[in-house]
Amino acid sequence: MMMETMSRALDRAKMLVGMESDEESLAQEAQSSSFFDEFDRNCTLSTKQRLYGFAICLSSGLACTILSMLVFFNPIKFGITFTFGNLLALGSTAFLIGPKRQIDMMLDPVRIYATSIYIASMIIALFCAFYVHNKLLTLIAIILEFGALIWYSLSYIPFARSAVSKVMVSCFDTEF
Repeated sequence: MMMETMSRALDRAKMLVGMESDEESLAQEAQSSSFFDEFDRNCTLSTKQRLYGFAICLSSGLACTILSMLVFFNPIKFGITFTFGNLLALGSTAFLIGPKRQIDMMLDPVRIYATSIYIASMIIALFCAFYVHNKLLTLIAIILEFGALIWYSLSYIPFARSAVSKVMVSCFDTEF
């Protein structure tokens, strides 16, 4: 009886951090067969390993993002370190919820446009930094990337994008 209660509590805790309970994962393993399902099954980590991976990836991403401020006046170096920090921070959540669920959540119809703009802006920023070597274009790409990061992050908070949209419309309304 006590073990069942502990098992249910552990399953609820796993669901809170985005992990699947043991029963759900066994049921899904029986019926799934796509590439991402196979990839997700092979990426099995313990809860402790997932938390370590998340913490290391997130702290590295935040460190890169913060350190990018040291080279702010060199947009090419800034673009590379800022974008690399964003990629690490974005990848950190895959440790918590798994790569398949991360991709499924990113491709959810609610946030598909935010995801594609965010990823495209990272690619554009890196392209401008590595190949074009134009400081102005890199800076514009970084501004686009930062805006896309905010919009993408707001997609995970219920009603946040509509609230921000209303505030922005009211701030920039030109009618007097």
